[in-house]
Amino acid sequence: MLNETHRPDLRSWVASANDGATDFPIQNLPYGVYRRRRSDEPWRVGVAIGAMILDVAAAHQAGFLDGEAGRAARTCASPSLNGLMSLGPTSWSALRRAVSDVLRDDTDAGRAARGRAGSLLLAQEAAEMRLPADVSDYTDFYASVYHATNVGSMFRPDHPLLPNYKWVPIGYHGRASSLVVSGTPVVRPHGQLAGDEGAPPSRAPSRRMDYEAELGIFVGRGNALGDVIPIEEAADHLFGVALLNDWSARDIQAWEYQPLGPFLAKNFATTLSPWVVTFEALAPFRVPAFARAIGDPVPLPYLADAADQAHGGIDLQIEVWLRTERMRNEGLDAVQLSHGTSRDLYWTMAQLLTHHASNGCNLQPGDLLGSGTISGADKTSRGCLLELTWRGTEPITLPNGEVRRFLEDGDEVILRAHGVRAGHVSIGLGECSGIVRPAIPLTF
Repeated sequence: MLNETHRPDLRSWVASANDGATDFPIQNLPYGVYRRRRSDEPWRVGVAIGAMILDVAAAHQAGFLDGEAGRAARTCASPSLNGLMSLGPTSWSALRRAVSDVLRDDTDAGRAARGRAGSLLLAQEAAEMRLPADVSDYTDFYASVYHATNVGSMFRPDHPLLPNYKWVPIGYHGRASSLVVSGTPVVRPHGQLAGDEGAPPSRAPSRRMDYEAELGIFVGRGNALGDVIPIEEAADHLFGVALLNDWSARDIQAWEYQPLGPFLAKNFATTLSPWVVTFEALAPFRVPAFARAIGDPVPLPYLADAADQAHGGIDLQIEVWLRTERMRNEGLDAVQLSHGTSRDLYWTMAQLLTHHASNGCNLQPGDLLGSGTISGADKTSRGCLLELTWRGTEPITLPNGEVRRFLEDGDEVILRAHGVRAGHVSIGLGECSGIVRPAIPLTF
């Protein structure tokens, strides 16, 4: 629900939060884990505000955060968000309101905090970021019907969607250990590739490396093994979202995915942005759930909730940018490849969470759910090269003349996302980026 923290007239005493261009105005207040660059300082939880980071634990120690907000702030003197995620929405909201009060330019707390800015703030450019949570489990879904239809039509033109797609959220268990924070280089993987015309397979570096533009959804409070999470309670178990790039080796994937689904084509790296935007911050950008076509099945009762259908969607504009090695060497800016929106997800985030726990699976604070590639009906909204180049048959020519079917060594993929709505301040998710490095030479 909208509250005082979403007011569009709020301004911060941190000047860079008011410039109209930042991803992190005072209406956002995302969480991340940081420390001073090139130091051995302990990692701690911070809040992004403009070009700066507020040290939440330091603000608590200085007496600015007390009561329920203070209880939540005590979890922030730690190297992950898991403790905060475990508390639940009452504590999350209390801390958000208190932090907003500390950063406002028109409150007593804000005026006092401004006088202690040197001990409370660190410039983002001086900070090193790590993954925002210790992720014990990662599940990637397939929630965009446009993506599923496009990919399915490449292999099954007459029946692109399998019969279960519109009845049940489809997902697979990802690899949490290979999650990396934005900016981490990604090494081109080796894998087993199908032989041509019935020839034996071979092992080689992937020749069809791809990205997938997704949202990463963080679980807050979990559930005990054997328990479920009713859909009307799902919102109380969802903490926030980040950007996620599910790097994919399409040639490895095509050979291995039957009969059990993705494996080595997906688990070599998944990049996550460092800032987690809370669902409370996203309240202005909630929209109705995806409008199903006439004739589509109505979700089964455990996935159906009137409030979720009315407000379960989120309208975040998702952008994919590419900067090749040659572009960097020539001082050229990245070029935008696509622009989609998360409102095109066929399943809501509450439905993904509820379905995941519907068999008694025990979710835990910090667990990560990927939305799956976010694509729309228009070609310009396709969220991966597999779709944009239609399996490489429709190559993209970049403004500098370079051609891409799939990613080349040295390519940098940058994901960005923004919530934009008339009458509200735009907020962003920061960047999720990674550069493709050459495959390590085979030694066996």
